[in-house]
Order: sequence, then structure tokens, then C-alpha cells
Amino acid sequence: MEILQIVGIGFCGLLIAVILKQYKPEFKIYISIIVGILIFILISKNISSFIQLITNLSNRLSFNNEFISILLKITGISILTEFAISICNDSGESAIASKIDLGGKIIIIGLSMPIITGLLETLLQLL
Repeated sequence: MEILQIVGIGFCGLLIAVILKQYKPEFKIYISIIVGILIFILISKNISSFIQLITNLSNRLSFNNEFISILLKITGISILTEFAISICNDSGESAIASKIDLGGKIIIIGLSMPIITGLLETLLQLL
């Protein structure tokens, strides 16, 4: 099971970070980044299969592929933003984390405008 690998990598990273914290506290951030990348590599095949499934479903349902593409981009941005925020918070830089959070939210709002416009147009047609 992949979750056991993810938890194992997380705990190994935690142990290494706790041990290194006593001797070289500046290495804690590097451990956090490496653990995050390793976990992302483990889940990347699940992400690609999920994207293929959504793409196949949208093709069969004659759904607007532009909307699916936007939703996948928004999901990716939110995952990367959360990863960066966690790294910043782990290193004690909550001010930078809040700016990354704000930037991610603004980008997501900008990307979602075609979806919002499409929904409003559909509502206007129904009325």
C-alpha cells in the first residue's frame, strides 16, 4: 500500500529532522523539501491516472474540455501552493507563507473566470 510508504517516508524525515535539529537546525528545511518531493513522486502516478480518467469521462460526456483543463490547473496550483506554504511555515516564515497563499488564491480566481462566466451565461439562458 502506498500510504504505508508515504507515512514511512514522513516518519523517516521526521526522525532525521529531529536528530539534525540538535546539530544543524538549518538543514531542517532541506529535509522537509526532500520528503515532500519523495512523497510527490510516489503519488504522481495516481495523479496521472486521475487526469486520464477525468479526460476520458469528459470526452464521453461531451463536456467542455476547457473547463476540465481549468479545473485540473486549479487543483495543481492549490496542491503546489499548499506544499510551498507548508515549507515556509516549517521554516518559520509565516509572512512569506501568507503571501504565497494570497498569490495562489488570486491565480485560482483568475483561472476560474471562464467557468464563472459560463455558469452565468447558462443561468441567463435559463431565465
